[in-house]
Amino acid sequence: MLSFSAPFEHAEVQKLKEIARELRRDIVTMVHGAGSGHCGGSMSATEVIASLYFGGVLRYDSKNPKWPERDRFVLSKGHATPILYSTLAHAGYFPHDDLKTFRKIDSHLQGHGHMRYTPGVEMTTGSLGQGFGAAIGMALGVRLDGLPGQVYVMIGDGEADEGAIWEGAMAAAHYKLDNLTCVLDRNGIQMDGWTEQVMAHRDLKAKWAAFGWHVIEVDGHRYADVIPALRHREGGKPVMIIAKTVKGKGVSFMENNPAFHGKPPTTEQLAQALIEIDAGDIGD
Repeated sequence: MLSFSAPFEHAEVQKLKEIARELRRDIVTMVHGAGSGHCGGSMSATEVIASLYFGGVLRYDSKNPKWPERDRFVLSKGHATPILYSTLAHAGYFPHDDLKTFRKIDSHLQGHGHMRYTPGVEMTTGSLGQGFGAAIGMALGVRLDGLPGQVYVMIGDGEADEGAIWEGAMAAAHYKLDNLTCVLDRNGIQMDGWTEQVMAHRDLKAKWAAFGWHVIEVDGHRYADVIPALRHREGGKPVMIIAKTVKGKGVSFMENNPAFHGKPPTTEQLAQALIEIDAGDIGD
């Protein structure tokens, strides 16, 4: 895995950019092949998840997925499995060719991740808010067992409509879970449209701080912002990273387009998406 120092080395950032490019290619190809799936929210999360697995942040052993001293990552916005599956394949948890079976009958790569079937999937998620609560339980369990692992969880901003998120936020702060880091993928769009039209969130930074979390706001597509935030620890407090992102980032007709929350690209759109992904230069 990569090891970053400050300032970041140009070669290290370039390597992450190339990995992210491959992840985006996988996302659009998988969703097109399945005829269903979620490109938009997978592509908004690409730089954050690439940073976790390939930026020297997450401690893991893909050949021993249940290594007790590992860090754990829970994708609570469980519909965004294309980015998770692509990442796990590139990290060596299972063969890259398995991605061709995405959402197929009998595949271990279903639309929502399953902890019993897919190596590297820590929690079965999909019902919004569920993964966040499970991650809090994991952080408690890791601490009780005296293990060194950090627990990371990603939630969506549409997911922040759920009461379970705010119950969990209270619990994590109450138990002073400083081994818990949450990333809120703030792309501004959920299934039914723009989040501020569906359910206005107002000042999310102030809300999470009021619930007792240490809050960091970052550009979710900029490695120089994302990686230090993921590494940050605040004694006695869980960390909330509000990552400002663009839904569908990297493909012009998907960017900030609510229609591509859960719509596959056509064959023509796939060809155009791959051209734009190959030509793009995201993150610094």
